[in-house]
Amino acid sequence: MGIVNVTPDSFSDGGRFYSPDQALDQANRLIDEGADSLDIGGESTRPGAAPVGEYEELDRIMPVLEGLRGCGVPVSVDTMKPVVMRAALAVGAAMINDVCALQTPGAMDAVRDSDCAICLMHMQGEPRSMQDAPQYRDVVAEVYDFLAARMAACEVAGIAHSRLCIDPGFGFGKTLEHNLALLHGLPRLAELAPVLVGVSRKRMIGEITGRPAEDRMIGSVAAALRAVEKGATIVRVHDVAATVDALKIWEKTR
Repeated sequence: MGIVNVTPDSFSDGGRFYSPDQALDQANRLIDEGADSLDIGGESTRPGAAPVGEYEELDRIMPVLEGLRGCGVPVSVDTMKPVVMRAALAVGAAMINDVCALQTPGAMDAVRDSDCAICLMHMQGEPRSMQDAPQYRDVVAEVYDFLAARMAACEVAGIAHSRLCIDPGFGFGKTLEHNLALLHGLPRLAELAPVLVGVSRKRMIGEITGRPAEDRMIGSVAAALRAVEKGATIVRVHDVAATVDALKIWEKTR
């Protein structure tokens, strides 16, 4: 899954693809590099990020979604807002990727009657303060229980299990130790549903390698490989070509 952030303030590439033309050029570049899907986001959820209004978010992503009609790969929209979900689905989005796991009032209703895929993510707290002091007794068990409960809520609401995938939320209210425990715990989480892992260029890569965000490609590719080895079905990445090549070699040589 190739990342296209249509934002001025994302932690890794904020501002680089802020205009619709820039975002569309990047999206098509990622498809050419081998992305199987794209994830379009109009609101940064990096630690400390300020919220964005729903209409500003729509102004950012709708021209990109319109431009990607018929692009040949499924397009996911990274949003927690029901109004944005409905608008994105109306122009052909294939997945809603929600960091709030459809807990926002109206989110279940926004997706229930479509046939879109849905990614439910775990986050402790909210983006502005989630990294202040995250604490868990057993991070794998608590993330598992939360995601299982959200999946059950979806099924009660009439959303089929087959439409769901889950994201442990690396870096969303987690320390490096929590993130590493979740990476090792992926086989357990994969018992629930297909797992999407997003660790690309994140702080955990920098904490391990000592490198700034712009120099974390190799570390990110290594983490993506480890995630797939541990059972991830989807890896959400900035560096598509490098990740695709690494996965091809891993698949042929394992």
